[in-house]
Amino acid sequence: MNELFGTLSDGTPVHRWTLERAGVRVRILSYGGIVQDVEVPDRDGRTGNVVLGFTGLDGYLAHPEPFLGALIGRYANRIAGARFTLDGTEHVLARNDGPNSLHGGERGFDKRVWDVTEVEHGLRLSLVSEDGEEGFPGRLEVTVTYTLDERGALHIAYEAVTDAATHVNLTNHTYWNLAGSGSGSGSASGHELRLAASRWTPSGPDLIPTGELADVSGTRYDFREARKTGSGYDDNFALDKGVTPAAEEVAELYDPASGRVLTVATTEPGMQVYTADHIGEPFEPGAGIALETQHFPDSPNRPEFPGTVLRPGEVFRSGTVYGFSVR
Repeated sequence: MNELFGTLSDGTPVHRWTLERAGVRVRILSYGGIVQDVEVPDRDGRTGNVVLGFTGLDGYLAHPEPFLGALIGRYANRIAGARFTLDGTEHVLARNDGPNSLHGGERGFDKRVWDVTEVEHGLRLSLVSEDGEEGFPGRLEVTVTYTLDERGALHIAYEAVTDAATHVNLTNHTYWNLAGSGSGSGSASGHELRLAASRWTPSGPDLIPTGELADVSGTRYDFREARKTGSGYDDNFALDKGVTPAAEEVAELYDPASGRVLTVATTEPGMQVYTADHIGEPFEPGAGIALETQHFPDSPNRPEFPGTVLRPGEVFRSGTVYGFSVR
């Protein structure tokens, strides 16, 4: 189902699509490719929205910084000094996080209106990022496909091609609160997280990785056995599986109160866990947890990290699957 959700100041319409299958309902906006609403049942069969979002377009326009539910690109997470050198040429990016570039720059994919086409059990979103946009080289053609499978799991499939060498790192920035407080009231700090990551990438005060891959053993970063997330996380974890051609399950998030379980499978080598301590009004700190499947922050300046270069003739592909159940 497709409906008008609002209009931008330049007159561009923003539409909302509703996908529904196997008891799961997902609403997606053409603006930012935003996952606005995910409704799933709890252990008693009561349906609730388990992601943070706004009921109207004005909320997203007035509060862009949390990147609620949005598609992120060209480069998810941070690039130090808002610059990188590729094939001997330095590229200077937009600075929108102190001296660094964050989530694609001032006008990343989260602030674009995507073209949307309906496909079986889902939607295909597409856009073109022109050469030089936000400082990135190459004309990048991007498609992101959202689908619900027969179990009600939400699949996100990313593809991109370029006409010049560039860096690409795409993700979705949904905040989860399995208690069902989609309005942002209440905390998700009591959720229990299990994460198949034996290492993480320590960072400095500006959240730029030091380059170290640190062992999580004996630290607050060890989620190899499920435990409460608490607060104070905005960190990238190096998944044990690394880059894989097919999505493999790497995480489980559980809310003991509702019984809802979220599983995350991905092809990506990393996951940024953000407990939304600085999300800001109208949301309470800790109102949701972002589990951003990705390559590592600052990979363009860290040759020791998994590479993010895309060249002409290649196809960038990435996939993430969010599954829902109860316990």
